[in-house]
This record gives sequence, C-alpha cells and structure tokens, in this order.
Amino acid sequence: MTAGITLTDTANGTTAEHELAALQREHGRPLFALLLRLSDGDRQRAEDLVQETLVRAWQHPEALRADDFDSVRPWLLTVARRLAIDARRARQARPREVGDAVLENARVCADHAERAAAALDVREAVKTLTPEHREVLVLVYFQGASVAEAATALGIPPGTVKSRAYYALRAMRRVLPGYAADLR
Repeated sequence: MTAGITLTDTANGTTAEHELAALQREHGRPLFALLLRLSDGDRQRAEDLVQETLVRAWQHPEALRADDFDSVRPWLLTVARRLAIDARRARQARPREVGDAVLENARVCADHAERAAAALDVREAVKTLTPEHREVLVLVYFQGASVAEAATALGIPPGTVKSRAYYALRAMRRVLPGYAADLR
C-alpha cells in the first residue's frame, strides 16, 4: 500500500479493516524479516511485533497520510524497530524465564532417605561377596585406591586385582538388579 490511501473509515473515524489488511499484505513480509532479525530468530516474538506495528498504524492513521511522505514503509519500519528495542529492553529488565527444556535437563537429587536405603542395600550386597572380592572392592571403589596400590596392599598382582574387581561388580549386579546402571 502506498501513501495516498486514506486509512480512516468515514462512518466511525477508525481505520478500515480492508485497508489495514492491504497494508499488512504489502508491508508484512519486510516488517517480519526485520523483526525476525531483531528478535534473534524468535518467530513468535517477531509475529507479535508485526501485529503490534499494525496496531500502531491503526491507532495513528494520520501518520500514514500522503502529504507527509511517498511511502508508508519507512514509518512502519521505524515503528517496528522501536517496538523491538522496547521489547528487548523489557526482557533484559526482568529475570530470565525458565522454560521446560531447562527443567527437563536439570539434575534430580535423591533425598536423604533414598541415599540411606541405597547404602544399606549396598552394604548387604557387599556382605554376600567372598572375602577376596570384598577386600578388592573396598580398597578400589570405597577407599579410592588405584589398582597398583591395592595390589601392593594385598600382596597380589595387579591383574588379579582387576579380575577380582570385575567379578565382584558382576556379583553385585546380580544381587542389586535395580542398581545395575549405577554399577557400570
């Protein structure tokens, strides 16, 4: 739509719907393209800002008169740019919103009762191991000793420490089927 078309309805002094629709058809895509860039690719926000720009055109039909300029597009783009700046400032002035994606990726911490119950289950499972497997498991997994340190402490070769640890964990997986993912 070029300047020169009157956007006021003579019957009630408001912008006619069909003229506003023509304004949107002619200038909607350039407005959307500008606002999409200014909204960092957020299509929903850009669409909202296009709509708000057209509402401003509806509220101020005198700004779109032919006497002032040849095309309404510069006025619309200026209004759109200012609305985008205002929207960005408003978003920066308040705390960030937490979306569903953030909550889905958040770590869920087990409560104290669950940890205590799991510790009791593990203690009972460790009691079912042979003394040799239990010694290796306690040294390597619970006390944090390396394979070489455990081998020296127990007086056995490092390969034996590794195999006993492997078979101890395997036996634990059988006794604690619900915890199998944690023992891998």
